[in-house]
Amino acid sequence: MELDSIECVASTDGIDEDEIHHHINLHHHHHHQFPSSKPHNAINNTNNNTNSINSIVGPTAIAPATSVHELLECPVCTNSMYPPIHQCHNGHTLCSTCKTRVHNRCPTCRQELGDIRCLALEKVAESLELPCKYYSLGCPEIFPYYSKLKHEAMCTFRPYNCPYAGSDCSVVGDIPYLVAHLRDDHKVDMHTGCTFNHRYVKSNPREVENATWMLTVFHCFGQYFCLHFEAFQLGTAPVYMAFLRFMGDESEARNYSYSLEVGANGRKLIWEGTPRSIRDCHRKVRDSHDGLIIQRNMALFFSGGDRKELKLRVTGRIWKEQQNPDAGVCIPNLCS
Repeated sequence: MELDSIECVASTDGIDEDEIHHHINLHHHHHHQFPSSKPHNAINNTNNNTNSINSIVGPTAIAPATSVHELLECPVCTNSMYPPIHQCHNGHTLCSTCKTRVHNRCPTCRQELGDIRCLALEKVAESLELPCKYYSLGCPEIFPYYSKLKHEAMCTFRPYNCPYAGSDCSVVGDIPYLVAHLRDDHKVDMHTGCTFNHRYVKSNPREVENATWMLTVFHCFGQYFCLHFEAFQLGTAPVYMAFLRFMGDESEARNYSYSLEVGANGRKLIWEGTPRSIRDCHRKVRDSHDGLIIQRNMALFFSGGDRKELKLRVTGRIWKEQQNPDAGVCIPNLCS
């Protein structure tokens, strides 16, 4: 899809009729100035990702016993070793994953490895308690060595992946950093407020490929939300889809709801749901169809005219579900 043929017109809170025009393309986006924290806790998602995090020691962090930690570090991949831990006849160790990568040759002395287990080192590891590798990002937990890996896979302090879906971006970091990254590097539009009104224009709606059309970030209730709108093939038919993701964990995302509405000529489609966390990748959300889906024929009907140009106006709002202590039920808390 030629993204430079798409025009999006947006209006935010307090601007109902005055539309803000901007063109979407791969190389240039107009964007609004948006205050956010300075970038911090950015981590490049490379093979050295684990080392980068382990090398950061915060002021209140508990540093692991260096000598024992080094003993449990695989000399090939530098990751922590878990059973079975292998060793050569000279006592050099490495993890089971790397044993196949070095073709059964010790990377230190080049002797044949065989099938010798280093049971002593496995017992030493069993007796250790170590801090989570994300302690520098705020996690205070300490775990037995063999439980640490399971916790780290689900740790709420682990960094987030960049939610931008228009390219394979490998940047990871905390929410303030990713907001600045989206604004400065991806030139994503930033808006303040919990209501939105967007108009999407496509000159040739029959040219549909798997491509993201638009990403907009909204700031409301002290949180950040990503509004996606795109076109893709569903089976043999092209469809258009809009959905919202929450920049935070799933447990927090459940505190919010949103609605999307599209229509014209006396018809409308309405979607209400809970935003998905950006822990769920963009493609997972899209492929689950968890959002407003508009079939092409219906989209062209909403567009009116000669049906040769797509003109969709999508409106919506975000609200926070607030617990009513008297009634024991959730009531919507709408922003002004």
